[in-house]
Amino acid sequence: MSGLAAALIRALVASDATLAAAESLTGGLVTAELVGVPGASAVVRAGIVAYATPIKASLLGVDPALLHQHGAVHPDVALQMAIGVRRAAAIDGRPATWGVSTTGVAGPDPQDGQPVGTVYVGIASAQAAAAFGLQLVGDRSAIRTATVSELLMRLHRAVTGVEYGE
Repeated sequence: MSGLAAALIRALVASDATLAAAESLTGGLVTAELVGVPGASAVVRAGIVAYATPIKASLLGVDPALLHQHGAVHPDVALQMAIGVRRAAAIDGRPATWGVSTTGVAGPDPQDGQPVGTVYVGIASAQAAAAFGLQLVGDRSAIRTATVSELLMRLHRAVTGVEYGE
């Protein structure tokens, strides 16, 4: 996966873009993967681990009513986390170019009525924001690792317009 992270960092540098990540189930793995690449400091602004549900509201601006009604495992939560982390990582009033997020159920037990492997990732920029649902299989570690890979591939596509490896 480090090749994907390196390609993504190069693409962000080339487009003079910045990035911030809001992570729940991945607990910092997205940010760790990115900052493991030399030169990442030019583009990675922040990584926020919002593991506790109330932190998603207080730190990232996720709607508390949404969290109360649906819990943290919901596409709109991923969307609002990605949007919120862009703002949270603002420097001199300028939000990060890209915000990404992860939320879901890595296991071993279901959460918020959602089965293990239910994951949502969000990607936001000033132009657009979207959340993507994933149904992953495996143990806790495999689900978390697959989430990072899926998110980075989708972000690479959003930044460059092409699939990684093409």
